Amino acid sequence: MPDIDNSQLRRLDMTLLLVFLGLMRRRKATEVAAELGLTQSAVSHALRRLRDVFGDELFLRRPHGLEPTAVATAAEPQVMAAIDGLRGALAGPRAFDPAAAEGLIRITAYDAEMATLVPGLICRLARDAPGLRIAARSVGRRDALDLLAAAEADLALGYFWNVEPTFVVTPLYEEEYLVVGSRSRETLRGRLTLDRYLALPHILVSPGGDMRGIVDSLLEREGRQRRVIAAVPLFFPALAAVRDSRAIATLPKRIATAYADAFGLSIAVPPLSIRAFTVSAVRHRRNESSPVHLWLTNILRDLAEPEPRTPPKAVASKRAAGKRIAV
Repeated sequence: MPDIDNSQLRRLDMTLLLVFLGLMRRRKATEVAAELGLTQSAVSHALRRLRDVFGDELFLRRPHGLEPTAVATAAEPQVMAAIDGLRGALAGPRAFDPAAAEGLIRITAYDAEMATLVPGLICRLARDAPGLRIAARSVGRRDALDLLAAAEADLALGYFWNVEPTFVVTPLYEEEYLVVGSRSRETLRGRLTLDRYLALPHILVSPGGDMRGIVDSLLEREGRQRRVIAAVPLFFPALAAVRDSRAIATLPKRIATAYADAFGLSIAVPPLSIRAFTVSAVRHRRNESSPVHLWLTNILRDLAEPEPRTPPKAVASKRAAGKRIAV
């Protein structure tokens, strides 16, 4: 069979290939015409076009029907594979079998999501999809979206706002805030009033190293201020610092409740209203219908569903409309 370039490929269409396979199987033009819902004249015309493209007779007339040439016989498996591939593409993605899946799942997240969602995801994959591995990176929002766009990450976890239509955003849970303080030093013993809250030193979690966060902006509107003695980029150093000092920290509720006991901390509701924010799983639009991405997103939704224990009073809040900010 001679080499076929793009100009020759443009002369082919699905009908021609189906006619070719029909003739290989039935060896009679009348039967192929009936099977495909074509006229016998249309099948004869298709055969002429096929002969012209392939540069070969393809089928020789015999008393019993059409006999394929060596070129036609050699081409049949490849044409069949092409048609099967198109059928598979049109049928949509195959069902995902976690137990048989293999590969590397690349995730981006800040340390709050790393500590509250990623461990559960690792356990679920170890149990249900042992052939899948996880590589997690801690990057900012813009870098996370760039990695998704470049196909260098599969999922980004965190707080994302004003996301371009290029991405699919799946909300996981609504996050609020709690205050943590040393249990051994009884920092939060008794009712936490605003005056008492402001009198205590504060540890600020600030990825950018700023000494001010959302709480400071809220207090400024009321003509008040707090005393921030340190800013750290991650939540775990803040938890450790609070454990060993008289300082307090205002942190996302899930990480506060998940690790308060491990760090020997007490928790309390903030004495001021701090807006909530939505933690989401984001993937690129190219993976919108990908079975593995859908499966992973559903697992993350399951992991996010059971809320950690909540203090007696709920935190009054509004939906966040800003960025991932320091508190």
